[in-house]
Amino acid sequence: MTGWPDPPTAEERPFISEKYRDLPALGRLTGRGGTANLEVVLKSKPDLILDFGSVRETYVSLAENVQQQTNIPYVLIDGRFEATPAALRLLGDVLGLSERGERLAKYVEDTFVQIDAALAATPIDKRPRVYLARGPDGLETGVQGSINTEIIERAGGRNVAAAAGQKGLVRVSMEQLIVADPEIIITWDRNFFDRVFKDPLWVGIRAVRDGRVFLAPTAPFGWIDRPPSLNRVIGLRWLAGLFYPDTFPEDLRETTRTFYRLFYHVEPTEPQLDTLIAWSKGQAPSRQQPARR
Repeated sequence: MTGWPDPPTAEERPFISEKYRDLPALGRLTGRGGTANLEVVLKSKPDLILDFGSVRETYVSLAENVQQQTNIPYVLIDGRFEATPAALRLLGDVLGLSERGERLAKYVEDTFVQIDAALAATPIDKRPRVYLARGPDGLETGVQGSINTEIIERAGGRNVAAAAGQKGLVRVSMEQLIVADPEIIITWDRNFFDRVFKDPLWVGIRAVRDGRVFLAPTAPFGWIDRPPSLNRVIGLRWLAGLFYPDTFPEDLRETTRTFYRLFYHVEPTEPQLDTLIAWSKGQAPSRQQPARR
């Protein structure tokens, strides 16, 4: 690994292996807000460029252009949640780490199987109605089936943001939310979380009224998004427990410890685990730097 798209923040650094946390920030080559300078990237002398995310034609074209400009092999890997095990096996083969790729893939597959089996007896119309609130006003969200919200649906929630013909991220109105009246709201934005229970526009919504607005941890990466990548696997287990506490009574502390050890190469201390568990209950640590957007 030669660098980060964005530098890890002060609160993210403890959850990143020392081997990687001080690597330089090289910017983003593709996607929203591409900021990387190809000359800077080339100076880091990478042997390979890895891109995990959308494999739509637009991104294939961007990958081909970067590969032509740099003469560096560019591997574009399908980032859909359901494709995660296959992506990990492919990445393991590409990097010559097939055994580790298989181990990670098996962890994800076992998680999927466990959750799918437990949810099989719950009809769609009996599943909780959920809204993902993005941004400080909470009015940006992902429509049903988007890469940003597929984790909610996979954990057994019904995304209330379903709009025919719309894809990806959208803006919704307060009136639409009042009509949708979600039972649960998930957010990673602390500004929104800090004010939602006092905002007169939100207090009438069922999730707010019932105290069922949950703040997702974002260290070192978001549990539900930011980015929509492998980090969502711990979020999947967390959400399943929120949506169905009687069905998934697992020890979130031990689950978190295992996931961070396996995927991030770190052994969280007891105080660090305290922080993550408290964060998942709405008690985020005081900001030392602006959170990554």
